[in-house]
Amino acid sequence: MTPIKAVALDVDGVLTDGAFWWGPEGAEFKRFCFRDVMGISRASKRGLVFALISGEANPLITRFAEKMNIVNVYQGCKDKASALHGFAGELGIELSEIAFMGDDINDLGALNLAGLAAAPADAHRSVLAVAKFVASKGGGQGAVRELLDRIEE
Repeated sequence: MTPIKAVALDVDGVLTDGAFWWGPEGAEFKRFCFRDVMGISRASKRGLVFALISGEANPLITRFAEKMNIVNVYQGCKDKASALHGFAGELGIELSEIAFMGDDINDLGALNLAGLAAAPADAHRSVLAVAKFVASKGGGQGAVRELLDRIEE
């Protein structure tokens, strides 16, 4: 396998458990897993570059990206394969050097392009069918950390 230099992640269902809460004033809340936060932080320090590729545009994604110092953020993305191509081009690396973790059918295009297609354990069956790495953990429960630990091995 080609060494992985970058990791692109879907957000909802990968970095979160796919659920969200609405407060009484209409505020939206998402839950992120600290194991994933720690994994991204450690991997970034070792030189892995990250991107967030989300079908949704949400200020919580921006906030997470800022917290993690992730500058490659694609929100409201309806064509994740094109976003992955753009990310590779911006970095000047091959798609084979990128891992992408997604969880649902809108991630299939990017999963089919990435050098390492990855999924959380609770991903849609169509994603599990194409993933080369399936975490034992679900989305928002440490699946990203598990992927990053595997890449380090």
